[in-house]
Amino acid sequence: MDIKADFLILGSGIAGLTYALKVSRYGSVAIVTKKDKRESNTNYAQGGIAAVVDPEDTPELHIADTLTAGAGLCRPDIVDIVVREGMQRIQDLVEWGVPFSRRAKGKNAEFDLGREGGHSRRRILHAADLTGREIERVLLKKIARCPHITMYENHIAVELITSKKLDNHADGPNQCLGAYVLDCKKQQIHTFIAPVTMLATGGAGKTYLYTSNPDISTGDGIALAYRAGACVANLEFIQFHPTCMYHAQAKNFLISEALRGEGGILRLKSGKAFMAGYHPLKDLAPRDIVARAIDAELKRSGDDCVYLDITQRRSDFLKKRFPNIYATCAQYGIDIAVDPIPVVPAAHYICGGVLTDTSAQSTLAGLYAVGEVACTGLHGANRLASNSLLEAIVFAHRAALASGVRAASRARPNRAIPPWDSGNAHNIDEAVVIAHNWDEIRRLMWNYVGIVRTTRRLERARRRIHMLQKEITEYYWNFIITADLIELRNIATVAELIVTCALRRRESRGLHYTLDYPQSEKRFEKRDTILQIQPRSRGRNSGAQTGKQAEASGFSLFTTVRKEDI
Repeated sequence: MDIKADFLILGSGIAGLTYALKVSRYGSVAIVTKKDKRESNTNYAQGGIAAVVDPEDTPELHIADTLTAGAGLCRPDIVDIVVREGMQRIQDLVEWGVPFSRRAKGKNAEFDLGREGGHSRRRILHAADLTGREIERVLLKKIARCPHITMYENHIAVELITSKKLDNHADGPNQCLGAYVLDCKKQQIHTFIAPVTMLATGGAGKTYLYTSNPDISTGDGIALAYRAGACVANLEFIQFHPTCMYHAQAKNFLISEALRGEGGILRLKSGKAFMAGYHPLKDLAPRDIVARAIDAELKRSGDDCVYLDITQRRSDFLKKRFPNIYATCAQYGIDIAVDPIPVVPAAHYICGGVLTDTSAQSTLAGLYAVGEVACTGLHGANRLASNSLLEAIVFAHRAALASGVRAASRARPNRAIPPWDSGNAHNIDEAVVIAHNWDEIRRLMWNYVGIVRTTRRLERARRRIHMLQKEITEYYWNFIITADLIELRNIATVAELIVTCALRRRESRGLHYTLDYPQSEKRFEKRDTILQIQPRSRGRNSGAQTGKQAEASGFSLFTTVRKEDI
């Protein structure tokens, strides 16, 4: 079945929903989300959004903090754009009804600003410790009232449709024409056709064994864009959140950095505070410093976890400021006003992604990317806490302005787009193979491509991923597509890209730390690691892939990769 729209959006977090609301004035919008519409990384964001609203704060200070965290790899023009345009985008959320916490009752009362690691001032707007959930609730409520927006839940993109995949000898540049999308409940693949496709699929935390991300975070957008021929960049920079709750029954529960902003102290099992030995800011050091410090202490001691101690704060304050964390910890027998919280690092945020310009346009015509899936240049080698939601709303707005004009001036693709061809594929006979490969990829990424890396570990990971990809490719071509197979294929793609980027960067910078090259190198400063392929047309709407050096804006380190089908 063909489904036509002016805008196709893959993903339903803050980036995708904000973009949908802003482009709905230009035409019809189709939102594809692979689970329930509320399931997104946004919904799990506890901390908040960083923005300059305090009279004692300035854009220059926020810019400086972002550049410092980014370790020489931020694009200064992008940082300036996001920080200076951010407050107006915050105002959009306020006007839409997002209930940011205030110091007193009344809509004109001052915001209750939090502080997180790496920030020199209090500038984190939050809705208690449920910021993401409140934003998602408000945006979905507005989406439901918009007649031009249609939501397709339990649908997952299989592959982007491009002009070169349909005809490799077609004149003109490669263009994105839409996507083939699997209806997970009916097990049918539909053809979504649109002049503008927006990737807002979030991150890739599930590439790792331990992550703060929900199960949907399988790097789908990055894999889709890469296979379609768009440039991806800086995937070696994986942010490990320092404090994920360590409890057998507390799956993926994040302990917000805001607790450390309110005085929380990291301690060893003995009770000793240890961050003073790693950074002048102690427990408010940037996340990469804190994560490596915890990793080093755990390896030294052999303990399973460290502890976040905020017992110096009164119970009534903690219940008001962190109601969700307080209640959730209580469910597991931890009273955070009395007991330190057991925590460990976990994969949290990917600073690289689909390479985009100042309007969120990728290097593939007709394809945009916003949110964690994108590499805008804001985060550099390490994301400053709570800058991600700010980046999402700023670039959703910019993308809407740019792509709205594009869609209004350009008709939907008028060329014939063939339906998905399953060939002689048949039902999967042993789903256990998918589960096994999924588990093996995530374990080897955790063990070999984690917080601290070595060239030998990276090369071992790459060899093993290549072997697994051969098995995954066989399944992809021979069996009927399922959501599990799509996600497995995508995490295998993203895992290899992370490893490839990590091997290319022969230095330690920001989130990428390797024992073989422990120092930052001046020659790598302001250089991105960029990967791109050029697909050929082939049956089943996929393609064998050949290397091609990318053209990219700004400063960059070009990298070529040659691959077979994955």
